[in-house]
Amino acid sequence: MSKRPSPISATVDFDADGVQHGFLKLPISVDESAWGAVMIPVTVVKNGEGPTALLTGGNHGDEYEGITSLLKLASEQRAEEVTGRVIIVPCMNQPAVMAGKRTSGLDGGNLNRSFPGDPDGSVTEKIADYFTRVMVPMCDVVLDLHSGGRTLDIIPFGASHVLEDAEQQRQALEGAKAFGAPYAMMMFELDAAALFDTAVESQGKVFVATELGGGGTSTPESMAITERGVRNFLIHYGLVAGEVEVPDAPQVYLDMPDASCYVQSQHSGVLELCVALGERVEEGEVVARVFDPTRSGTAPVAYRAGRSGVLAARRHPALVNMGDTIAVIADVVDSLG
Repeated sequence: MSKRPSPISATVDFDADGVQHGFLKLPISVDESAWGAVMIPVTVVKNGEGPTALLTGGNHGDEYEGITSLLKLASEQRAEEVTGRVIIVPCMNQPAVMAGKRTSGLDGGNLNRSFPGDPDGSVTEKIADYFTRVMVPMCDVVLDLHSGGRTLDIIPFGASHVLEDAEQQRQALEGAKAFGAPYAMMMFELDAAALFDTAVESQGKVFVATELGGGGTSTPESMAITERGVRNFLIHYGLVAGEVEVPDAPQVYLDMPDASCYVQSQHSGVLELCVALGERVEEGEVVARVFDPTRSGTAPVAYRAGRSGVLAARRHPALVNMGDTIAVIADVVDSLG
């Protein structure tokens, strides 16, 4: 049975040349607004024929490098600088962005765990469905900008995935490298089935993701990496002219081959991180301790690295609950792909 058309409508013409600023409008009816709409900002910059790039931020609402850099790009990008079409969606999950949370302030939905979506589902599922069936088919390449949000700190990297299609994987990996972050990652996802990544890759499109910081904020350093990376991405795929700007230091290649990269807490308590972000760790080394705050005189539980590598991510809040990821360790490799 085929799905009905998406209830979301665009106030921009995706086929018109020039620069347009508008919205993706999703009708809603809530206590505060009986005949309301979720208004997702969108900018389309088009100049003749050429490839189409979709740039997204705010897939999670507390990840600010992508949101901020794309809001800035949308206000500055000129049509005459573009060959083809650039579609900019700085706040993909607008209800989450306005709530300052990872998940939607309307239905609690995690957009990046809701694909391919449902036009008859929740607000979050309707947004996912629109991107799956309307936005992604328009594009050739997608850059989805993430960071650690309020609960993680992550070293800055561009990422791609292992794919069945070798050429699709090669093109994505080259884009992840060209982004020009200090690190490039071949990333292992704990559960990829409902990700935006998978929705894009399953349509044969080139998908590049990033992780660019965390702690529920941005820094001058993380913003500089992000802005340079977005421009590098557009240059690499032929949408704007110029030369890709390489990092000052040689890019470090990282691989996450399996779930052993993740260190997850089996206890709730107060977290002590024993290794700095980006630091080398050896298999068996203590990377964190969890203390029981309900009584004194109790020894902490030590968490050890399951593999050697670098600390690619760590939990940001010191209060930890059972099941939380407290560290991610990635292998340093000579090459990717």
